[in-house]
Amino acid sequence: MATKPFASSADLAAKEQTLEVLDDGVYALTAEGDPNIGAVEGEDFLVCFEALATPVAARKWLARLREHTDKPVRYLVLSHYHAVRVLGASAFDAEVIVAHENTRALVAERGKEDWESEFARMPRLADGADSVPGLTWPTLTFSDRLTIDLGGDRGDLVLQYCGRGHTEGDIVGWLPRQKILFAGDLVEAEAALYTGDAFHRDWASTTLDRVARLGAQTLIGGRGGVSRGADAVADAIGQTRHFLQVMLDEVGAVHGRGGTLKEAFERTHAALVDRYGRWPIFEHCLPFDVSRLWDELSGIERPVIWTAERDREVWDQLQS
Repeated sequence: MATKPFASSADLAAKEQTLEVLDDGVYALTAEGDPNIGAVEGEDFLVCFEALATPVAARKWLARLREHTDKPVRYLVLSHYHAVRVLGASAFDAEVIVAHENTRALVAERGKEDWESEFARMPRLADGADSVPGLTWPTLTFSDRLTIDLGGDRGDLVLQYCGRGHTEGDIVGWLPRQKILFAGDLVEAEAALYTGDAFHRDWASTTLDRVARLGAQTLIGGRGGVSRGADAVADAIGQTRHFLQVMLDEVGAVHGRGGTLKEAFERTHAALVDRYGRWPIFEHCLPFDVSRLWDELSGIERPVIWTAERDREVWDQLQS
């Protein structure tokens, strides 16, 4: 069998972007399975959620946002450290860049390698790659919860750490008054999961339990459409949990009987493809997902750093 095109290297078609106003001063931009991004208006400032992969890409989002508000960006919130989420940060001219303390540590530990890895995996997202001035460093970090007073009668934006999941530093942005949740990549709605830097057992259990307990009525996941209503939110969380649980079951079974990584990949692919195979980045993600879970089950607590070279080795081993 011929090797499939590497990761998303062959996915070069433009995605249609949709800007949605979810409530007064609450915005989300979705893009057919590309990374989602959002913003919340304070009384006289903006909080932006995620930064996209490059300043060029971020400026296109900001131009659309400026059709609705001209308030300055005071806070740029990064849900986690992956390059396609953070390297557009310089375009926002934010007073404060906020992330979890673990995210800052991850930038220091593996930010450069992740940058090279993700831009090679997803070249279409790296629009204007030479406009990136360098790694994005948070200027404000926290460990558990950070509350931003939006001013006037707008309520609060609560930034919350729910536990290890998609990475060890994911946070969510919760608007309790509006019951709107920016979940980052802890939840996906009709988009496959990337778990190459994940903690699968924590994510599938206690972390998603904490996300669900917030009681969101509207949820913006890391990819996919906006989930509206309690049932749709529950479905998105449930889909995320199911994807993880199938991986845990299938990879765990092969690992437990002393099988091979290739066997684990093939068995997991077969178990997931009918339900999830048509969703964005499924084929791209699954080799890296299974490889990380295999390591986790082998006692490797923290994810091995992905490099462009390691990406290709895993891809060639599992997708050929």
